Amino acid sequence: MYNIHQTYGKAGIVKRLNFRTLDLNLLRVFDAVMQERNLTRAAERLAMTQPAVSNAMRRLREGLGDELVIRAGYGVEPTPKALALWPAIRDALSQLRHTLVPDVFDPATADNQFVLAMADATATELIPELINTLNAEAPGVRVRVLPLNTRDPRELLRSQQIDLAIGYFPGVSAELSAPHLQDSKALFLSERLYDGRYVAVMRKSHPLAANSELSLDDFCAARHLLVSFSGRPYGFVDEALSAIGRSRRVVMTVNQFFTAGQAVAKADLLTVLPEDFVTATGVSDRLVVREIPLPMPTVHIDALWHHDSNDVPAQTWLRQQIKRASMAR
Repeated sequence: MYNIHQTYGKAGIVKRLNFRTLDLNLLRVFDAVMQERNLTRAAERLAMTQPAVSNAMRRLREGLGDELVIRAGYGVEPTPKALALWPAIRDALSQLRHTLVPDVFDPATADNQFVLAMADATATELIPELINTLNAEAPGVRVRVLPLNTRDPRELLRSQQIDLAIGYFPGVSAELSAPHLQDSKALFLSERLYDGRYVAVMRKSHPLAANSELSLDDFCAARHLLVSFSGRPYGFVDEALSAIGRSRRVVMTVNQFFTAGQAVAKADLLTVLPEDFVTATGVSDRLVVREIPLPMPTVHIDALWHHDSNDVPAQTWLRQQIKRASMAR
């Protein structure tokens, strides 16, 4: 663990931080700045003024002999020393908070509000059962579901805009499981909820609907409607095609699976939808489903949350209910 008592100043002179007189509020400010990467947002989180946050960071810099954060764009970027210190400080503050002010969560009397981010296809799978749970066990709890607009929701979690992200996050999952990225693994945690798969969908009068199977050539040559959370006309299907030296014709992008299902029911377009979601479009009787004619990875639907909320009883209860809903789907 990093020795907070001994650091080196710019001139290489050993400086010592007197731990006995250390103001622990400086560490709270440091933790907030590291999470927000912005002094103004850190001040808002701490109910402080921005000059007070700046002054606290100055005092900590002087004590540690390091700049800790450097201005970058509209925010700040941590120095290597700050990144090395942060995990230990974050864990210590979390343990102290839970020891001094233990949280108690009683769903029957709670009035918490939780904010979730997920795609409409995922919400269709989980929200009905979650509503039943709230009605029966936690009538005062409120839930806001925001549309998922990214395959990497870690910034939303870090800035506390959401409590939990639920979806298919292949890039994030790969990083969290990589042994050489221990910091990312410490900051964010995940749990597998269920696996799914995607299928090609078109209307019954589409020229390709008469074929019992889609050929790769026909799939690539067809006009496609892509569901893209970010708005980029490129998704994981395109990544799979690129891996075998192929591409498809994406002529339109939308940000909801429901919209895609409705659109292809009325136009000669192909789209790719989660197989379990096809019936939720409300027009499944007008659609034809075909296998995607290339190897596709299994779609893992994960719950993703920030390390700081891992031991908070209310957050633990929320994750348990999401898991319960996923098992009842």
